[in-house]
Amino acid sequence: MDVDGLATFLAVSRLKGFSAAAEALGRTQPAISRRIGLLEAELGAPLFDRTAGGAVLSQAGRALVPYAERALAAVEDARRAVRDLASDAVGPVSLAIVGTLADTDLAPVLRRFAARHPGVDLRLRTATSAEVSDLVRRGEATLGLRYHADPSPDLACEVLWAESLVVVCAPEHPRAGRAVTTLAELQGERWLAFPITPGREEIAASHVFSVFRARGLGQVDWTAVDSLTAQRRLVEAGFGVALMPESFVAAALEEGTVGRIGVADLKAARPVASVVRRGGYLSAAARGLLELLATRPRGLPAPPIADT
Repeated sequence: MDVDGLATFLAVSRLKGFSAAAEALGRTQPAISRRIGLLEAELGAPLFDRTAGGAVLSQAGRALVPYAERALAAVEDARRAVRDLASDAVGPVSLAIVGTLADTDLAPVLRRFAARHPGVDLRLRTATSAEVSDLVRRGEATLGLRYHADPSPDLACEVLWAESLVVVCAPEHPRAGRAVTTLAELQGERWLAFPITPGREEIAASHVFSVFRARGLGQVDWTAVDSLTAQRRLVEAGFGVALMPESFVAAALEEGTVGRIGVADLKAARPVASVVRRGGYLSAAARGLLELLATRPRGLPAPPIADT
């Protein structure tokens, strides 16, 4: 097996077709088919089931995927290590983060990193928590930031900070800027939350429900909104209340476009963890970015809550 064969195999696997892989790799479809055929002959097993709808991984193909990903990531590690012998201050560093984290106070950290490493090409991409792990595992991202540590043995995770969650509402809401004693007092509100999607660990409806269930409360009325910004806009318009990252709504709270409801028996937070490949190569610049992320400044404090 060689690097090109494994890369071609993974391209067909991800794109679910020979034609799509050929277009992505800038080759002809017959060339892709021949390359996969050689790999299948070497392994003595078919890697794909050819169907009218495209190419589906066979049992052997599914077994090969994680090994192919690790092999290609190791090759990329070798390239980076050799390149960095010349200079540790240049080259790309790819950071994959959960989309909602991009809306927090991450920008000042990235600006400080750029100032310290002007020769480094910092590339940022957003994804769900599960996708962040996959991008790092495949070597497509140098490091990642996701919610909760990933237990996969091929990844090394470290919880860097906890993202505090607060209940927000429209500024004219009767409880805006005030506090309630228990969450039960908010059971009758309409809640806004991300739809329940496998692999997504943002504040989905399941998260909101679990907070209520932990206190012996039943189901709540909720509306699925697949965007944190859209949730905030709907909250501002009085369409409902939401459990949101404090750093994300800090500016809106200060400007008065949203209000906060204090809940005495609610201390909600989500751990934010860094993700790197276990045993993978990290340049000095990548290590420096990890250090900056671990010591990032926290969000603005929320305005004071008045007692009811």
